[in-house]
Amino acid sequence: MLLEIKDVSVSYDTAMVLNEANLGVDSGELVSLVGPNGAGKSTLLRTIAGLINWEKEITKGMRKELANITFQGSITFEGEKIDKLPPHEIAKKGLILCPERGRPFGELTVLENLKAGAHLCKNREEMEENLYRVYELFPVLKERRKQISGTLSGGERAMLAIGRALMYHPKLLCIDEPSTGLAPKVKNDLFQRVKEIYALGITILLVEQDISFAFDLASRNYVLSRGKVIAEGTAEELLKDETIRKTYLGL
Repeated sequence: MLLEIKDVSVSYDTAMVLNEANLGVDSGELVSLVGPNGAGKSTLLRTIAGLINWEKEITKGMRKELANITFQGSITFEGEKIDKLPPHEIAKKGLILCPERGRPFGELTVLENLKAGAHLCKNREEMEENLYRVYELFPVLKERRKQISGTLSGGERAMLAIGRALMYHPKLLCIDEPSTGLAPKVKNDLFQRVKEIYALGITILLVEQDISFAFDLASRNYVLSRGKVIAEGTAEELLKDETIRKTYLGL
């Protein structure tokens, strides 16, 4: 198992966001995590990437609601426990998070953003190879490479965020809500690119609100509700369950 999450619970003060969540991703899989708004999907990805414990440390004495974060459970990556590691150490191991809405450095150009994602590359040659691959996947980023990122469209920002994450050459790419706010045509194009990334052999854990896209892409799916994984299976298996369809997927 490449990534294994066991009984992970996260609370902000007295509010429990994750409740003994369990999830696993094998090398070479594309796995989706779906569920209603507020289910804890983004929190789970941030916890995997080490950001929750990091927020707790840097906000001690500053913001009470963050300083009072509690974490329980176990997260292993390639058989090694990573739940006590800071985010940059987790990234070095090849577990990369592409956050919701991308969050590019708005004052930098597209190329500067991509290079910012290449700081883990061993040398310039590796950076150039990764950049070439990103430009092949997202030709628009090559066209816009000198453009200030803050002026990009929503779809272009989403592509830049994924491209920047690919500059790390990830073993596991965690993508959080890539289609948020995108027009249907742009969304279709973006998900085609995710398919192509998967075809390159990159393992993907995808959090997505659009159930149809998530189920079309993924070989396995987890359903999260109120911080707990309540179902796991193929799209066909989950859609056969009337309770899952209506109560948790809104179908």
